Amino acid sequence: MARPGAIVKLSAKDLVSSVQRLMSTAQNGLEVIRFGGLTTDVESSPFEVVERRRMYRLRHYFPDDATPGRPVALLVPPLMVNADIWDVNAEDGAVGILNRGGIDCWVVDFGSPATEEGGWKRDLADHVLAVNSAVDTVSEATGAPVHLMGYSQGGMFAYQTAAYRYGKSVASIVTFGSPVDIVAGMPFGLPYGLVSDVADFVADHVVTRLPITDSMVRFGFQMLDPVKTAKSRIDFLRQLHDREALLPKERQRRFLNNDGWVGYAGPAAADLLKQFVVHNRLMSGGFVIRDHPVSLAELKCPILAFLGEVDDIGQPAAVRGILHAAPNAEVYEAGLVAGHFGLVAGSTATNRTWPLVRQWIDWMDNDTPLPPEISRMTEHVETNAPRSAATRVLHNAAALVEAGAGMGKALENIAASTVRGSVELAGEAARALPRLTRLGMIQPNTRISLGRLIAEQARRAPLRECFLFDDRVHTNAAVDARIDNVVRGLISVGIRPAERVAVVMETRPSALATVAALSRLGAVAVLLAPGSELVGAMERTGVRTVVTDPENVCQSVETGRRVLVLGGGSARTLDIPSSANVVDLEQIDPSEVRLPAWYSPDPGLARELAFVLVTGTGDRLELKYITNHRWALSAFGTATSADLDRSDTVYCLAPLHHSSGLLVSLGGAIAGGSRIALARSLVPERFAEEVHRYGVTVVTYTWTMLREILDADVFPAGHAHPIRLFIGSGMPAGLWRRTTEKFAPARVLEFYASIEGDVVLANVTGAKAGCKGRPVPGTARVELVAYDPIAERILTDESGFARRCADNEVGLLLGKASEGLDISDGGLRGVFVAGDSWMPTENLFRRDGDGDYWLIDRTDTVIKTARGPVYTQPIVDALNDVTAVDLEVAYGLASSEGTIAVAALSVRAGHRLSPGDVTEAVRALEPGRRPDLVHVVEEIPRSSTYRPSTRAVQAAGHPRAGQDTWRYDRSSETYEILTEDAARTLFGD
Repeated sequence: MARPGAIVKLSAKDLVSSVQRLMSTAQNGLEVIRFGGLTTDVESSPFEVVERRRMYRLRHYFPDDATPGRPVALLVPPLMVNADIWDVNAEDGAVGILNRGGIDCWVVDFGSPATEEGGWKRDLADHVLAVNSAVDTVSEATGAPVHLMGYSQGGMFAYQTAAYRYGKSVASIVTFGSPVDIVAGMPFGLPYGLVSDVADFVADHVVTRLPITDSMVRFGFQMLDPVKTAKSRIDFLRQLHDREALLPKERQRRFLNNDGWVGYAGPAAADLLKQFVVHNRLMSGGFVIRDHPVSLAELKCPILAFLGEVDDIGQPAAVRGILHAAPNAEVYEAGLVAGHFGLVAGSTATNRTWPLVRQWIDWMDNDTPLPPEISRMTEHVETNAPRSAATRVLHNAAALVEAGAGMGKALENIAASTVRGSVELAGEAARALPRLTRLGMIQPNTRISLGRLIAEQARRAPLRECFLFDDRVHTNAAVDARIDNVVRGLISVGIRPAERVAVVMETRPSALATVAALSRLGAVAVLLAPGSELVGAMERTGVRTVVTDPENVCQSVETGRRVLVLGGGSARTLDIPSSANVVDLEQIDPSEVRLPAWYSPDPGLARELAFVLVTGTGDRLELKYITNHRWALSAFGTATSADLDRSDTVYCLAPLHHSSGLLVSLGGAIAGGSRIALARSLVPERFAEEVHRYGVTVVTYTWTMLREILDADVFPAGHAHPIRLFIGSGMPAGLWRRTTEKFAPARVLEFYASIEGDVVLANVTGAKAGCKGRPVPGTARVELVAYDPIAERILTDESGFARRCADNEVGLLLGKASEGLDISDGGLRGVFVAGDSWMPTENLFRRDGDGDYWLIDRTDTVIKTARGPVYTQPIVDALNDVTAVDLEVAYGLASSEGTIAVAALSVRAGHRLSPGDVTEAVRALEPGRRPDLVHVVEEIPRSSTYRPSTRAVQAAGHPRAGQDTWRYDRSSETYEILTEDAARTLFGD
């Protein structure tokens, strides 16, 4: 060991070596400064541009290789990376290795938005349609289907394009680090609600105004892993003297440091953030390509997804989302210890990725065995241990990087577990509070209406999707313009504010436009079901004009009222000759209509009548008067209870002439800012297709509507779907359970709304099948009072005020009358204290110990037997819980013993029902509340809203003796077959 202060002797050899090293460093450094890197003799793979279009250039690599019958691969780069990514390693890159493996390689080159004409105005659809065009070109040129491959967002384009073209000419899809379920792969474990809100803001206010240049892209990617970026630069400087050591990686280094990045067009970035981050529609379906809704459920070709175990951009959980997003495809995966870039470039890609791709294509085309590295994709299983702990040791030997990454991931897990729940809860509260606040601010003179809310949406977000119909997307601005045009047509034929106008239309965009136009005009829409008793309903409501569609024009003309026809476009013709009594609104040019001075759009006040709903038939025709306040109450209440927002797509199975369609489906979707998917009719096969294509998250229903879908079995057990919620009213308890079992984890949100007053109940949790839940915040306060259904009167206490019901006691439901409401027609005053005012509902309820309300009966359908009242709804619920029972009704029937309780039911196909099944089903009911007779009928007719018709069953006559009619034996508490003698005794025949 040298003594302190001793002179260190350098040999001539050491001195020469140091000088040479210094000179080499200076020489190489100067070359890097002058040319941006070291000059290499590595040449790019040969290609020719076979097609040039505004959006892309199509490269054909190794064009001189004319080997016939080769499989064809079309490779798609992400937007922020140059198309040379597929050749960055030259002969050891993607196109080189695949070509040597006998694969014909083609590459889509989008170019740079900074140099392409109109490049900064490109949106997401432009790129998908570009890939779609390239697939057509390559397939036509080669005569073979293509293996569509994409890296990162290029893989997302591959998925979208194949789905857009329904798999035509696509042999398979191969993606590399391409996320599908963005929610599952949030960076750093951040709560989705927080990231979604930030992305929404950035999409609306940042990227549309600020172009994302190539230097910004390069800086952003380097900042994703600053330690690794710094380390690579330090390593480069330390080896700058050794040219031979640097040259093999020089092409890749230059690509990453400068040459490989291109700018990102603002509209495309906004689309990406909106559709795939904020709304996660690559996962749920319903993303929009040029007004065309698309879902990855359309994919049926085999899929291979490469995922990097240390990929922080295309995280494994997000990549594996394709398993659920494409339930009709065979999905495979190949996991590599690689980062995002390493999946397609570098030594791992050269030695692992591209040989596996070649073997995948051999398996597809030549039926050779798959390598063990490629396996069927399985559900992603999240581990509690930091993901990077073991894998990054192998991936990166730098201790600093390893420690930093492991610590970052550990902190991520802690943050996720402690923050995510509170942030998501705060997100729900942030959506609910403004709605509840607005509800609380509505006064009788407040201007609020359907037309006004639609106009607000159009002003706030004109290009946002409003509704989908027949595979087309209509924006808020387009819908608002259509409504204004219909208003002009209505004004031209003399429709005035406050006038009642009947609407007899099938579910279609024109029906929505008509209802909204009447609201904007200030008129009253009387919504009638096609095929119903129109004349009687119009007489009861005082209607003189009816708006209808071409399908219902003949029925409407028969009413003798003036008929206005809307829908089908101006090119179609009507089946009846035009006359003074029939006006085709489609033939009116809105631009030629001069608006009168009295017209003010959306004049409706909260207290004013907006809609009239008509239910029932014959002498039991009932009118529901819906004010603007009542409509807003239901709309905002639904949006709040269902937590509807812009990421939801509400599928309207419920027709607009039913309260579920008008108040829940249409109202809730508009109040929540959700997309509306209109269904022409209930066709199970079409429903299954559109749920995926539109990305339906919420489905509305009425009564037994979902029975058709369940019986058709269009969603096999375990089949993935995007539905999270079913909302509506009238679903029987048994059907409720079948629905939640079939569509798990979706739940049912059951509503109840009174005919009179502002009572709205909702079973928000969905935990109690058949329960109507509790009052929706912002709606009328409710009370349950003791009621005598035989005498049809409220029971009072010793002071003369109404007696409140105890838990589980049956009583009449009352709603607190709103201020200024006229209670002269059926209202009550002085119910609990002197001077108070209440509106009684038409229904009897019980309230359980948890405070939830259960519907028991209508006041006018209680069966008044000699032993006391028998309630129909508990009977219906008990029988509907029997697996073999399809539909059921309960009613009173006159007999020699007085009025008896009868239940009629139909049996599901392939099932049998015995008296013992019925006996067990009704054991939950008190003996005195059980039906006296139960009989099986072949079919129970239903109304246009899918409500089982008690009247139709009664009209068929009393039950007949036989094996399918059972009488309750009170001594044995069982049901026995009704004999001929017993039937004669009961009914006299």
